[in-house]
Amino acid sequence: MATKDIIDMLAGIEPGSTLDGIRGKRVQARENAQKSYLSLFEPIDASDCSLVERAAVALFVIGLHREPTVAAFYRAKLAATAEGARLIEAIEAEIARGETSGPYGAFPAGPLSAENKAGLIYRVSAERKPGLGPRLVAALEHAHLLVFRPRDAASADMKALLAAGWSTTGIVTFSQLVAFLSFQVRVVTGLRVLGASLGRTANAAAGA
Repeated sequence: MATKDIIDMLAGIEPGSTLDGIRGKRVQARENAQKSYLSLFEPIDASDCSLVERAAVALFVIGLHREPTVAAFYRAKLAATAEGARLIEAIEAEIARGETSGPYGAFPAGPLSAENKAGLIYRVSAERKPGLGPRLVAALEHAHLLVFRPRDAASADMKALLAAGWSTTGIVTFSQLVAFLSFQVRVVTGLRVLGASLGRTANAAAGA
């Protein structure tokens, strides 16, 4: 059985609804988003980035975006295995430690330097490092960098992931996952806002 369109599900879009019709006008974009989700979270080969690691990073990234409904979906995905379930408390504690506003960071010296903005340099707490393990510790710290300080990403950050046991392929997959999650949460949030607006308009028209 085909997996239900993930964005439709998270945004609460019902078949035949106005939002369903709006999304239906961009078939290719809808299909590509679904294919991206399936390739990242239901891959044929997860040897370079395990399903548990993907779900853990997803919960962390969505938690940083403060989107509770989407976070609940990835929390349930992480809780689906005993290995993942034991990580939830630590991941959620790290979300609380990593919450901030962005983006921020420094541009290379030049005209854009006037837009430099200082912010949190996130590091996983020492007490939770043993339970998370070196790969997830490096992954969470790098995910925070990509979400809030993308302009600061440098070769040293790649080396930290490699040193923690990530392969080059795993790093590429992991980076794609973070980018997809940031895209997904923006789309879901936007569709919900649009749906609420359409509902208010319909109610107002009905009451006129």
